[in-house]
Amino acid sequence: MTSGHVSSDPALAPSPPTVARWWVLAWLSMLALLLYVDRVCIGQAEQSIRTDLGLTKGQMSWVLNAFNLAYCLFEVPTGHWGDRFGSRGVITRVVIWWSVFTALTGATMGVFSLVVVRFLFGAGEAGAYPNVALVITKWFPLRDLGKARGTVTTVSLLGGAAAPIMAGYLIGWIGWRWTFAVFGAVGVVWATAFYRWFRDSPAEHPRCNATEAELIAFGKAEPLQHATHESIPWRIVLTSANTWFLGAIMMTSATLFYTQFQWFPTYLKEARSESLKSAGWLTATMMVGGAAGCLLGGMLVDALVKRATNRKWARRLVGSGSLFLAAASMLVVPHADSALVATLCNTSAGFFVQLAVPTWWTAVSEISGKHGAAMWGLMNSMGGLGVIVTTSLVGWFVGSGEKLGKAPLDCWNPVFYGVGLLLVAGAVFWLLVDPTKSIVERQLS
Repeated sequence: MTSGHVSSDPALAPSPPTVARWWVLAWLSMLALLLYVDRVCIGQAEQSIRTDLGLTKGQMSWVLNAFNLAYCLFEVPTGHWGDRFGSRGVITRVVIWWSVFTALTGATMGVFSLVVVRFLFGAGEAGAYPNVALVITKWFPLRDLGKARGTVTTVSLLGGAAAPIMAGYLIGWIGWRWTFAVFGAVGVVWATAFYRWFRDSPAEHPRCNATEAELIAFGKAEPLQHATHESIPWRIVLTSANTWFLGAIMMTSATLFYTQFQWFPTYLKEARSESLKSAGWLTATMMVGGAAGCLLGGMLVDALVKRATNRKWARRLVGSGSLFLAAASMLVVPHADSALVATLCNTSAGFFVQLAVPTWWTAVSEISGKHGAAMWGLMNSMGGLGVIVTTSLVGWFVGSGEKLGKAPLDCWNPVFYGVGLLLVAGAVFWLLVDPTKSIVERQLS
């Protein structure tokens, strides 16, 4: 037999790869959908909750920030739990936890109970995305990482688009209290089914054959099926410029997103005189724009992996250019002459911010090594700290303007100018990121 001859015997040919990884992506997408439905619905319910419980906008800022604070505090520890013990159990626990407190939001009777419940809700949701990031890294080959990340974030934003519409109709039908109960019940069902089906490693899953496992592992630096038990090298992490730049970028991007889903429905109703249902549809339009940007961004990342000769500048230009265009869109909002134009400007801003999100995920993954979930949680939670400040400022600016007797639009316009300027800062930070400098390499050097 000649050297290099491949046998034509079908029994000796390798089996084609199974498609378990795409089923994993479907599960993660459903998780992202639920996460954003449960998170975003409070924006549509904000006015009803505030009226029913007799709260001020300043007090509602405390409620919204209770979620933001918990999210920041618990992302790193729950991400580290996933790195150490596997994501299957961690994801199941956090989904059940946040679903219970989503339902309990409808049982609150005043500002104190509402703050406590939303804090505990945020503590649960904090563990989701760091562990989703870890699962994608373990379950997808390098060539498909951007596509998988973009898909999950796209579906999450579609959930964000569906939430204000569903919440608007449900609130009108059964009230805001029972609306939260309905949303919470769905998550418990998902978590139970996920735990029965999912496995942390492709090699452990009965629906993943050896060919698919080899495809997933091809080109990766180390076997990803073994969870690390090493301590996080905090000194190295916190002295890395990349850590701070990527955290600052997430702060500016998250400020736009949280302002949109937490406050934009109220802006439409109070400053633009839109109805509950109309505000839901307009907010959904804005979220769909973000979803489209993220889907395109995922494909763009994969294309750059295959074709870019200078990885550093490819990441920088996509991220910086996207945020500059988002900033330009936001700065036009105060000059919009209708609710529709204001919504389209916000939609454009969301599109461009989300276009850069898969690139951000990829850059974080490239520098994080064995501590991927924890580092993702750290840099994402740094963004959340900025959101806490800006959420408070929105409530203060708008509330102060109302006390001074300003017109509703004049109360809200400073919010859009402020977010636009923050996005300009984020675009500058992108030009300073260097995804070729890994935290792991610094640890070993």
